Amino acid sequence: MFYQFYELSHASLQPVRVCADAMRLFYSNPLNPVSHTAWGRSAAAAAELFERTTRRYGKPVFGLDETTANAQSVEVTETTVWQKPFCKLINFERSAQCEKGTEPKLLIVAPMSGHYATLLRGTVEAMLPHADVYITDWTDARKVPVTDGSFDLDDYIDYIIDILHFLGPDTHVMAVCQPSVPVLAAAALMEARGDQFAPSSMTLMGGPIDTRQSPTAVNAFAQEKGIDWFRENVIMQVPWPNPGYMRDVYPGFLQLSGFMSMNLDRHLGAHKDFFMHLVKDDGDSAEKHRDFYDEYLAVMDMTAEFYLQTVDTVFVRQALPNGTMMHRAENVDPAAIRNVALLTIEGENDDISGIGQTRAAHDLCVNIPQSMRSHYLQPSVGHYGVFNGSRFRKEIVPRIVDFMAAHSRSSRKQARPRIVHSAKP
Repeated sequence: MFYQFYELSHASLQPVRVCADAMRLFYSNPLNPVSHTAWGRSAAAAAELFERTTRRYGKPVFGLDETTANAQSVEVTETTVWQKPFCKLINFERSAQCEKGTEPKLLIVAPMSGHYATLLRGTVEAMLPHADVYITDWTDARKVPVTDGSFDLDDYIDYIIDILHFLGPDTHVMAVCQPSVPVLAAAALMEARGDQFAPSSMTLMGGPIDTRQSPTAVNAFAQEKGIDWFRENVIMQVPWPNPGYMRDVYPGFLQLSGFMSMNLDRHLGAHKDFFMHLVKDDGDSAEKHRDFYDEYLAVMDMTAEFYLQTVDTVFVRQALPNGTMMHRAENVDPAAIRNVALLTIEGENDDISGIGQTRAAHDLCVNIPQSMRSHYLQPSVGHYGVFNGSRFRKEIVPRIVDFMAAHSRSSRKQARPRIVHSAKP
């Protein structure tokens, strides 16, 4: 009933939001003399702040229309090249000036953790000059009819494998945060099966491979509550008239509430500053606030089965580092990975995935030669800075580009490494 109450509350506020928006337009219209006074700007600011804090934010767009390649500006076209009910694969196709096949294929696996794939807009933008970029665009579960079936962590891994098959050999994969575990699992399963479409390299960024290392507040909360608490308290049914009516989900607004409560003072301060920027007519600062929160407040639902299986596997049982993770009836053994190069990246101030959690992948992938593995700890960045921002562009991207170039199948010698059997913990 809580989800239904949330929808009803949002609908009941719609007339008030319309009035607030009309008030904002009236007091900010340059033809209105009051708009040039502090009182008029205060009224417009209050109206906009109310409208924005009660609005439901829709899915943002990537908006990447051009990039630079070979020192030239080239057009970028966003194209859906593969699709299933819970995901579509987007290719940022560059103009004819960039011939396909001349640069590495990069699959960016976006997290399914409440936000849309557009959260990685900066990641895509930074990699576009260096690679033929694809990204997984996960579907809001409340928009998927129950007739399309369920979607859990096993399905997520299957989707990754299917996409790698679609993209073909010599594809590089990048997992940002949550997908690090299923991407590593997919690579292990493909190597164990002798799959020729296993990726050439995988880059794991700020991912919870082993949450026993430097546990954060998020990790401690999952351990303390246990999977039954999550099943009883955060799983709800999608209300009518959404396409996914009656589907069990973990609502995006609940996850957003959790994220915001972790740094509530900072968010309250940001909105206070936004109000003052509007009153002082500081348009640039106000626009930066709008851009950030338009993205941050746009959330999506996750299927209950995916959310619960992920929490149980990754955070409660820590199945991957414990050697007990299963994909359907098949054991996930990272020791099976022999030909996929591994790069792990962490942020020094990451409060979501603590230091050492991503690097733990190297301890599990014992059969990857030392020459095909690397780890980088980025100083002075938090979780978001691992995959976005100025330090990401200047210090992390060049390392990823160099790593992919060094470990493309076409540029490295194939040598079968000595096999080491994984030790049972």
